[in-house]
Amino acid sequence: MNRKILLISTIILALDQVSKAIIDITMKVGQSVPIIKNFFHISYYQNEGAAWGILNSRTFLLIALTLVVLVIIYRYMYAFKQNKRNMLAFGLLIGGIVGNLLDRIIFGYVRDFLDFYIFGYNFPVFNVSDMAIVVGIFLLIIAIFKGEEVNERDKSRRKTKSA
Repeated sequence: MNRKILLISTIILALDQVSKAIIDITMKVGQSVPIIKNFFHISYYQNEGAAWGILNSRTFLLIALTLVVLVIIYRYMYAFKQNKRNMLAFGLLIGGIVGNLLDRIIFGYVRDFLDFYIFGYNFPVFNVSDMAIVVGIFLLIIAIFKGEEVNERDKSRRKTKSA
């Protein structure tokens, strides 16, 4: 794995686990502390499912799916141009996925605490890993629209040119 991707993944994983540990130590499950009234609260929840609580209490299945996704990401990581944005995207994705995976393996749930109210809608509570995953996916979508993924034909053409 590229060193920069590994470094970004490690930083995200550390930020995620440290922030979750702080919340775990300082708050009780279900407790909510308003930071900006009617907009942003720190609210501690334990999510036994995936996004929006889907596959609730299916921890083993979520762990298995996560491992499959990590293998797929690793497989396709080098199918993209190795530029700063793409390295950041894969670093964010891997760090975020591993952060939530560790929670599921260790605790059987993911610790969520960032709670936003946007235009009267209480958005699902999330964590640092979730943010990293969303931003990583967004950056990869940009890369795809810019045509930065390298297809098999391009790879074989490069091999014949360099031979």
